[in-house]
Amino acid sequence: MAATVSIDNLRARVYAQKDRIPAIYGNVDFSAVPERFADAPDDATSLSGGYVDERLRLLADPERLEFIRAYTMMGDGVADAYAALMRDYGFRRLVDMLVEACDHGVEKVADAPPELVAFIADMERIPDWLDMALVEEGARLDRNSAANLGPFIIRGAFIATFMNKYAALPMAITNTLSRDTAARRVKETATFFTTSVLPGALERFGPGFKSAAMVRLMHSMVRANVMRRPKDWDVGVFGIPIPQVDQMPAGLIAIFLMSYKILAKGRNHFTRSERARVELARYRCFLLGLPEDLLADTPQGIVDLMTARGGTLRSGYDDHTCGELLRATMAADLRPDASLSSRIYERFERSFSKLFFVQNFMAGDRKKAAAIGVALTRADMVRAAAAGLYVYGRIKLYALASHIPGLNRTADRRLVAKLKAQLASYGHAEFTTDAAQYRAAPPPRLATG
Repeated sequence: MAATVSIDNLRARVYAQKDRIPAIYGNVDFSAVPERFADAPDDATSLSGGYVDERLRLLADPERLEFIRAYTMMGDGVADAYAALMRDYGFRRLVDMLVEACDHGVEKVADAPPELVAFIADMERIPDWLDMALVEEGARLDRNSAANLGPFIIRGAFIATFMNKYAALPMAITNTLSRDTAARRVKETATFFTTSVLPGALERFGPGFKSAAMVRLMHSMVRANVMRRPKDWDVGVFGIPIPQVDQMPAGLIAIFLMSYKILAKGRNHFTRSERARVELARYRCFLLGLPEDLLADTPQGIVDLMTARGGTLRSGYDDHTCGELLRATMAADLRPDASLSSRIYERFERSFSKLFFVQNFMAGDRKKAAAIGVALTRADMVRAAAAGLYVYGRIKLYALASHIPGLNRTADRRLVAKLKAQLASYGHAEFTTDAAQYRAAPPPRLATG
């Protein structure tokens, strides 16, 4: 846990990246504090709303600040070492070997480099706290919202990952700005999280395990490619690309919000069902490479870590980076086909995503959202309301069915079938990044929100 980890040992691990993976980190000064790290009392950070008050408590804990600072400069040791082999093997060969290792075992990969062996061994490692029965229960509980609500919020939730220029620049450089590439990234994100809640998905040879490995490699390839472009990436400003702390929100946001509500009720423990959801999220993040130090297991611990990350990430909205990513994602065509039903569905989905984004990430400020490219019209509100009635009505029906003996299994089978149909509509997820398609870092533009 963060409160007990040795800061000296953690700092040593950060510095060791320079010697262990010189192809990526050889020129990094790990003693420097990047501009993105905000630890002064008057610094504006990514925290907003009621969470801002938590920052004062954070600043009063220098050990926790140093802890978050260290992970702000920490990559993924085993996946980064494997990605650093790109110049020797080419990115396609690295992907193919990883796929074979996931599907058949690393021992089946001819002449597997030791970096791949270490990568797979790290994912196969079973943490002391893991209870796969509880993880499976969490997946079962999450299937309802994943099947019924997930498709309506994935666009809006994806936008939230690049509302800060310090965290979003890697996506801008990798050219995730066009409608086509934005659509692919949204679908890949949806594919991973949808796959992860299928029965047995996170077992060693399950599809979720494989997807997690592919996501890890993609992130490491981005780090390797971006760090070779010093004209586009200023370590003194941005730190390292996609540090461990920037991977926390996507994997932990749901249990963070749940934990915050639990604490607000005066409780600091999870019920059995809440614990199951937490363990699903923790193990999913573990497979994605997050250090166990960042995977708290109590409501207060989860809130503290997430708040510490947000409270040290300097506020910064650059329209040329954040705005273009946002607008490309809102404009992306996520339809599986051009049928009338798909066109109608997308209109409701897009409106619901807009409302979800404005309410959850713009504090309900429609004018501010419109200023950065998310205009919520009266028609959007009507469609979002209709979609909400449909979505939450189905969620309640499935929740009711889950408590009725005999009907609960039938309902779960239908949810699994629905999730598989969604995955088919997303198409095949590549989880790759090609440096040949990268663009120069966009020039900064004055923020409008």
